[in-house]
Amino acid sequence: MKRFYVFLLNGLLLTATAFLMRLVGFSFSVYISKKVGTEALGVFGLIMSVYLFFTTFATSGINLSVTRIVVEETAFCKDTNTKVALRKCFSYSLFFGVSACILLMVLAKPITRYFVHDQVPFYLFYLIGLSLPFISLSSCLNGYFTALRKNGKNAICRIFEQILKMLSTAYCLSLFLPSGVSYACLSLVLGEMISEIGSCFFAFVLYRLEIRKHTIGQENHQNYFKKIASISLPVAITSYLRSGLSSLKQLLIPTYLEKSGLSCTDAISSYGMISGMVMPVLLFPEVIISSFSNLVVPEYAYFDTKKAYSRITSITQKIFRITFLFSFAVFGVFFFYAKEVSFAVYQNFELATYLKILSPLVIFMYLDGIVDNILKGLNQQINVMKCNILDLFTSIVFICSFLPIWGLYGYLVVIYISELLNFSISLYQLKKANSFRIDIINWLLKPLMRNCIFFTCHKTIGSKCTI
Repeated sequence: MKRFYVFLLNGLLLTATAFLMRLVGFSFSVYISKKVGTEALGVFGLIMSVYLFFTTFATSGINLSVTRIVVEETAFCKDTNTKVALRKCFSYSLFFGVSACILLMVLAKPITRYFVHDQVPFYLFYLIGLSLPFISLSSCLNGYFTALRKNGKNAICRIFEQILKMLSTAYCLSLFLPSGVSYACLSLVLGEMISEIGSCFFAFVLYRLEIRKHTIGQENHQNYFKKIASISLPVAITSYLRSGLSSLKQLLIPTYLEKSGLSCTDAISSYGMISGMVMPVLLFPEVIISSFSNLVVPEYAYFDTKKAYSRITSITQKIFRITFLFSFAVFGVFFFYAKEVSFAVYQNFELATYLKILSPLVIFMYLDGIVDNILKGLNQQINVMKCNILDLFTSIVFICSFLPIWGLYGYLVVIYISELLNFSISLYQLKKANSFRIDIINWLLKPLMRNCIFFTCHKTIGSKCTI
């Protein structure tokens, strides 16, 4: 029972913090989109797609390694030398972080030419590459705090990072705008770089304060490098493939939108509108459940270590029931009030059509995030990666097939195929790992009927009141 209250307290703390920061971050994203426009937003999205791959290479699975190593040792109350273990993890992180930085700088020119359509100068990748070693170290520290259930420290780090990002980006925008797409992207890149570096230093200070509390006994001669590699490298290798395909997928979208007849500017603007404006709105409510979702990784790892399989099944069913209820409610809001949401957020109705079309996907996107974290806690992270890789291969094939014919609506079809395929395979993997039962009537049909009746009546009453 004490364990449940610790989990609940951590979840509520992270949810409150994450909701506040997501709200602030989302408001800032709306400000950015209005400030720089959809074209700059699209170009920056391409830059971040490349950056995401190199971030994956920089972290190389270290977060999960740290979490699992510390959780496993804590579960059996082993007297281990925490400082020794973390020192090995830092060495691993720095090696991959520095390697990723050097590789990005070497490839900056060809990436700018072939993938970003020469819309920005290549030195932007030099700047953003400097943050990669710090991101790698931050990932290591984040995994350490998560394992110790010191999630308040991770929350503080995220708050600090978000505030620093907003202040630095706003300041850079005030210096460089209005000077075109290149300077708008430079401002966003500088804000990203400064916030990542600052957040790493802040997390390291918190780590130093935390590690002093541990009693250090005799030197632990366990081969931590071997243990880190056994957990991280299988995840890292599949992550490279997944992240590389994900980046390729995002980079191909504007190219194949051009083949439908759009100009380069219009193609990038359309990509920026969907990925930089519509999707953040759809994903915003997920913050309510994402914090608890992240916390299930160490909890499931603990129960898996203890072989408490009945407990795993019980918790999984409760999580699914709650997530279904929440996601159906969010779907109803976006579907029935797309125009109102579009105007409230961006002061125009341009995005309402796309919000309504994509709104049913929130059910599967929210659940997919939950399922992925459960699988990671059950040491099924390789299966998660395989699922994502298959999804990305399929998406790339459909991007090449549909976008030249149907343009932007082809992109929407690809998003549907991608999300539904990813969720279906993830759910299948979870059913294999743990036999739990999905209650279709109580979890799916009843919430759907209730929401349809409620929102239809509410919409009808609202229309009559307006008249």
